[in-house]
Amino acid sequence: MLTGWRVAAGAAILCTATLFTCIETSAQSIPKDVAARTEIYAIPSLTISDQQFLTGDTNGKQVTVAGQFRIAQGTGKLPVVVLMHGSSGVGAAMDPWVRHFNAMGISTFVIDGFSGRGLTMVGPNQALLGRLNFIVDIYRALDILAKHPRVDPDRIVLMGFSRGGQATLYASLERFHKLWNKSGAQFAAYIPFYPDCSTTYATDTDVVARPIRIFHGTPDDYNPVASCKAYLVRLQEAKRDVVLTEYPDSPHGFDVGLLGVSRLAVSANAQTARNCRLKEGEGGVLMNDDTKAPFTYKDACIALNPHVGGNPATAQEARKAVSDFLQALLKLG
Repeated sequence: MLTGWRVAAGAAILCTATLFTCIETSAQSIPKDVAARTEIYAIPSLTISDQQFLTGDTNGKQVTVAGQFRIAQGTGKLPVVVLMHGSSGVGAAMDPWVRHFNAMGISTFVIDGFSGRGLTMVGPNQALLGRLNFIVDIYRALDILAKHPRVDPDRIVLMGFSRGGQATLYASLERFHKLWNKSGAQFAAYIPFYPDCSTTYATDTDVVARPIRIFHGTPDDYNPVASCKAYLVRLQEAKRDVVLTEYPDSPHGFDVGLLGVSRLAVSANAQTARNCRLKEGEGGVLMNDDTKAPFTYKDACIALNPHVGGNPATAQEARKAVSDFLQALLKLG
């Protein structure tokens, strides 16, 4: 027993002394979707209203949100996909994406915008957090990643889902970069999944010169695809690099199908702005464009009980489309 312990200890010492060699020589036995290293980051951010965000007012509540950085197997500076969750927080549906990207040799950085704010979900009360607040968290995370020695700062991609997809989409606006992205770093692309596109912001066709790839489902009654189609037309008229891929029979959250889930369910009491048309007004006030009054989640256009569910087939299609896009964009070997 003692001899065996000494051999094991000796191997551990050798592995520690030559850490990178150890990782390289053992990589053959480690599945590619397992990260070589995981780091947890405290991200200093703010909790502010939408009006504050739109006017650049930093007089908000200081808050620390978290990020989980999974460094993919490989050497040198690697590409990264930053992942932003939706109204229910970081859930099980995030894991298949993380593992898939890691298997591709892409590191992942999952932002938790809720726990540090004392939130677990906002679906039944969307007013708990401003619609644009996640963008502040996203830019702060980008600042951290762009300086990391294992990150290629020119190959960081942003991807988000639902409320996080909305943040991903509008994080592409030049104006918001000037107001809130003080690092000067840029995302290489924006990949929103089933975002809410119902709000018209000032100069919202002036996006950064990076590709935007939107993925949505035809029957989505949480964030209907129709508003995204309308925004797509305006962006394309402005000669922006944006593509919307629409999948039939794919409800809100359809990529949970990557877990084999296909059941359609009601998101009980969840608020949706599917019937609302919002527009940025004077002084950064979000207006209900139908009533011409400041928007609130008590407006008559707010509906409840949208549907969520998975579609394994279209989830696989979407994952392949994203993978092919990243393969070309990031020049993966």
